[in-house]
Amino acid sequence: MRKANEKDKFASAREAMIQEQLKSRNISDGKVLEVMARLPREKFIGAESANQAYFDCPVPIGFGQTISQPYMVALMTEELKLDTHCTVLEIGTGSGYQTAILAKLAKEVCTIERIAELSLNAQKVLAELEIKNVKFHIGDGSCGWCEDRKFDRIVITAGAADMPGPLLEQLNYDGFAVAPLGGDFVQQLVVMEKTSQGVKTKSVCGCRFVKLIGKFGYEEQQ
Repeated sequence: MRKANEKDKFASAREAMIQEQLKSRNISDGKVLEVMARLPREKFIGAESANQAYFDCPVPIGFGQTISQPYMVALMTEELKLDTHCTVLEIGTGSGYQTAILAKLAKEVCTIERIAELSLNAQKVLAELEIKNVKFHIGDGSCGWCEDRKFDRIVITAGAADMPGPLLEQLNYDGFAVAPLGGDFVQQLVVMEKTSQGVKTKSVCGCRFVKLIGKFGYEEQQ
């Protein structure tokens, strides 16, 4: 009976997230809303914090990292304009929650995480959910994917001063990238469209992400 009640509690919290945090803030992509309405966000957070899974805020997941606020996850996903033909590069696997959403909407997701423990945990959760169209890599995400290839979409889930050059190089023409760019602690969520004439950019809103650590990001603090 306890497990049933817990399951019902999360179902109610998930629906409240959709209605009160996403739809009320003009998240309107039906595919994004449907995926987030079904995906168990609580599985991507440690058991001790599971009751915070659907709070309207980021939640710590260890190693100085967080699972992003549901609204920000939805907004970034919506701005990517995904379809089932897209290949996606994600920088910052973290909990794997954003990864799972991308995988439900795209053809393939390649995701990079510099902290091995986070990547391995995310791999375990996605395997349990039988999400199979994801490739994982542990390393410096600011340097791009470990193989010579290009992607239709790129999303960075950590803040950087500028878009790392290697990532822009790996973005296909007519592709979109979404990234928090700006200062050390506060950024602008920026959407970039790469065309044969150059890169078009637009700012969506202010945001606050942990720093992108790497060769083309910030140095790790000792």
